[in-house]
Amino acid sequence: MAGVVAAAIAAVSLFAGLLRGADRRRATAVRWLAGGSVTWLVGVGARPLADGTPFAVSFADLVVLVGTAMLTVGTGLSATRPAHGRALLRDLADSYMCAGSLFVIGWVLLLGPSYRQADDAGTFAITIAPPLLCLILACAVGPAVLPIRRSAWPMGLAALAVLAAITASETGTALARVSGDAPPLLGVWLAPAAFLLLAVVPWSGRTAPAAGPDDEEEEPSVGQATSWLIAALPLILVVAATGVVLLRVLGGRVQGPVPVLALVSTSIVCVLVVRLFVVLMETGRMRRLVDLGERQLQDLAESTGDVVLLCDYDGVVREIGEGVEITYGYRPDELVGGTIFDYIHPEDVPGIQVALRAMSLDEEPVEGPGTCMIACRVRASDGTWRPTESVATRHVRGEDLLLVTTRDVSDQEALRNQVAHLTFHDGVTGLPNRAYFEERTREVLARPGASSAVVVFLDLDGFTAVNDSVGHASGDYLLGQAARRLRAAVRADDTLARWGGDEFAVLLEAAVDAQTAVDLAERLVRTVSSEPFRVADRDIALTASVGVAFAEDDVSSGDLIRNADVAMARAKDLGGRRVEVFAAHMHADVVRRLELAADLQRALLENQFAIEYQPVVDLATSRVTAVEALVRWWRGSAFVPPEHFLGPAEDTGLIVPLSEWILREACREVAAWRASSWDIGLSLNLSARQIMAPRFVETVESALAESGLPPSALTLEVIEEMLVEDADETITRLSELRRLGVRLAIDDFGTGYASLAFLRQLPVDMIKIDPSFVSGLGRDETLTLLTRTIVRLGHDLGLIVVAEGIERPEQLELLREMGCTRGQGFLVARPMAARGVDSLMRTSLSSLHSGV
Repeated sequence: MAGVVAAAIAAVSLFAGLLRGADRRRATAVRWLAGGSVTWLVGVGARPLADGTPFAVSFADLVVLVGTAMLTVGTGLSATRPAHGRALLRDLADSYMCAGSLFVIGWVLLLGPSYRQADDAGTFAITIAPPLLCLILACAVGPAVLPIRRSAWPMGLAALAVLAAITASETGTALARVSGDAPPLLGVWLAPAAFLLLAVVPWSGRTAPAAGPDDEEEEPSVGQATSWLIAALPLILVVAATGVVLLRVLGGRVQGPVPVLALVSTSIVCVLVVRLFVVLMETGRMRRLVDLGERQLQDLAESTGDVVLLCDYDGVVREIGEGVEITYGYRPDELVGGTIFDYIHPEDVPGIQVALRAMSLDEEPVEGPGTCMIACRVRASDGTWRPTESVATRHVRGEDLLLVTTRDVSDQEALRNQVAHLTFHDGVTGLPNRAYFEERTREVLARPGASSAVVVFLDLDGFTAVNDSVGHASGDYLLGQAARRLRAAVRADDTLARWGGDEFAVLLEAAVDAQTAVDLAERLVRTVSSEPFRVADRDIALTASVGVAFAEDDVSSGDLIRNADVAMARAKDLGGRRVEVFAAHMHADVVRRLELAADLQRALLENQFAIEYQPVVDLATSRVTAVEALVRWWRGSAFVPPEHFLGPAEDTGLIVPLSEWILREACREVAAWRASSWDIGLSLNLSARQIMAPRFVETVESALAESGLPPSALTLEVIEEMLVEDADETITRLSELRRLGVRLAIDDFGTGYASLAFLRQLPVDMIKIDPSFVSGLGRDETLTLLTRTIVRLGHDLGLIVVAEGIERPEQLELLREMGCTRGQGFLVARPMAARGVDSLMRTSLSSLHSGV
């Protein structure tokens, strides 16, 4: 009854486990196991009713056999991958050897004595048939479940244990029927225990994965020794059966029909021989496949330029491929028998020896089991050291050999070095670039005593004109020449870099005093300007502006570089070809200029600017003929002089929208005054950025059209320096304005060096004598003579001459005596707001009417 209860519990547990969910294959196995358990318990439960039948095997025994068969099917389905092909034949052979060996052992130890007590051999054979069938069924599915490569899952093992217990139980029952004794207790309790184990499996938390015919073999879940033991189990049983038979034969105690026993034993031996023959054939085939794989691997490696070799853990070369002669210039026979360490760079040998020692001790490297990555330098036959990358693996033929595949990575290493060089070097000059210079400066300042470091910045004056005149390619060639000159001028331990554009930077790493650094900076200036650069079949003379900054305590590399850049910008603002040493006020000036630029932009948006007008009078009649528009800026309640903000406005480009606002506002005011019957003109100063701005001519034309001011009433003034820089483009723009009818004037005439030439090229209407000439009238005979010459030149050319800066009466009298027609200055009239011009206009008109 214990077996019936245990089988019932197992069936219920298996059916309940199905409700938890399972893959299709496992669910099928569980159904067969559960159905087999139910059928088996029905058969066992019906045996008391069938004991009175005259047959050796009752219907209950048949039901038990059916249940056992169903359990066998479920056990076979529990294997994660069923055998097929050669594996199936191997499993059948193993099953037969196991079943036959167990039968021989069982016959000699148990069945033989019972056979002697039996009254009828036929009845005995029928009685022991059920346990033999159970043995055959258990051995049939054993090879599919036991091997680690296919199963090792609890359900399959538990089901196999149930089959083994049923076989033992049925054997005990059969022997009891033959002898008339009660079944042994061990056989009675084996089946219940096995069914209870099967009942626990669905709730153990272990489930078999879904399986398929193409699944990969599972990793061993037990030790290698256990795996070999399971694989050798059929042979062990054969040996055990042979030993038992020999002992019994030698003792003369073999019972029963010896021909049957001999036939079974002979068949087992035959199957074993065939099995061993098949194993030998498979081993040979595998060996050929291994050899083929080795040859293919070697051919593949050598076809890709790799060198394949076999060596032991001491580095002695056993075999080496032909590719070594192509790659490194050695003949294979030169290397065989020698050690690889004779050809490896001495600095790399210790690391490789440690790696090989770790592999010989079965220490698992990070690359994977039995694999080691090696990077080293190998000496070629020409004596050069080649960087290589190698992979060493344990050879399949012997544990004391390594298969090493070596690849020459000289090209890759050269490419990496080239990329690294390009990352930190300039492609035009070959010098270190900005990134390298910044990193090097940080490293130097991080060292003790770094307060003595010095950074020198150098800018080539006028280099922009080189690119515009001879092209960027020639400009790059000039930069290369400049780099070579500068490299020769600095010390060997100084770092010279191209900062960007036409700027270079020098880092003086060694301790130097201030005078030494300044002397070096001045030497750089002389180096650049000492002789012209030969570019595109022409000589180009350049100068340099240099800034020097000294490291101080707690100064960062970024601040030190910035200070040198600020000093260089200061030298450039002062005219170039000079050296400036950074001082704290320079940075403050830069900050103020930046703040001023921001305030300028805000002032433009908030309309903080105003216009004052300085009258231009006819010196003969004192009549106001025109006004010059001058911009004024009131930052809150503080007046900002024009010389303080016009420069920053020009640098930032804000001068363009500011000048456009002045133009439109002044045109509107003057047009209103002209509408009041006052014939008055307007003069405006132009900046270089304004002239070069896109749509500048269209802007002037639009301002005239909106205000209604005639083009002839507008005079636009330019200084001589603007005519010298970008002369062609400037003259083109001014000529377009002249075609509109706008008048042109040269302001501060006499201070430039090309005035007469441009008077010939550009059709101007007016020249304005610079105040520096007017201030010397009556006091300096030379200035008086020059002023008289300019006035006479203007009259001869038919131009209107305007004298600026009239502040004393004798200046006014001399200008009238010279024949200068117009003038302006504090003596004549100071700049005034539009209201003042209105008053002046009414006064002039009243005087005119009263005179009439």
